[in-house]
Amino acid sequence: MRSHDSTDEFDVPSAGSFGDDEITAQLFRSAFTSPAAPKSVTRRWRDMNAEQAQDVWRSLYAWVRWLVATYQFTTSVVPDCWWRHPEIVAELYALQRAELASFTPDDPGFGPLAFHERLPHAVERLRMHTRTAGCVGLQSHKEPAPRVLANDDPAFLEWCKAAHQLVPEF
Repeated sequence: MRSHDSTDEFDVPSAGSFGDDEITAQLFRSAFTSPAAPKSVTRRWRDMNAEQAQDVWRSLYAWVRWLVATYQFTTSVVPDCWWRHPEIVAELYALQRAELASFTPDDPGFGPLAFHERLPHAVERLRMHTRTAGCVGLQSHKEPAPRVLANDDPAFLEWCKAAHQLVPEF
C-alpha cells in the first residue's frame, strides 16, 4: 500500500535543476503572477448611489444573518437593530469584505486563517459599539444622536493657515 507521502506522486523539482529564484517562484506562484480581477468591490458607503447601496445592503444583511448563526453571536455582539447603527454597520461591512477576500482563488490557504485571527478583535469592537449604542440593555432600539462638527469654526479656519509641521533647526 502506498502512502500519500510518496514523492513519486508529486513533481518535486530538485535544487540542481532550478535556481533559487525559480524554486521560490514554484513555491509561491501567486506572489509572482498578476492578481486576478477582484470578485467583488469594496465601496465607501458615502460614495454609493441608491442602486449600489441597495445591493450592498441586501448582501450585507444576508451575510450578517449567516455570521450570527454560524458563530452564535448574541445581541451583545450584534444587536437586532444593527443596521440602524452606522458604526456597527461599518464594522460588519469591513468584516464581510475581509471574509470574502480571504477566499480568493489564488490564496494558498492563509486567508481563512487570517480572517479567523482578526475575528476576535472585530467581535470586541462590535461589543464596544453595541454597549455604546445602548439598545441591548433597553431591550429596544435607541436612536443614535448624530454628532456633526462645525466646519466654519473661526479657530479651526485660523489653524488651517499654518503648516503645523515641526521643522528642526540646523
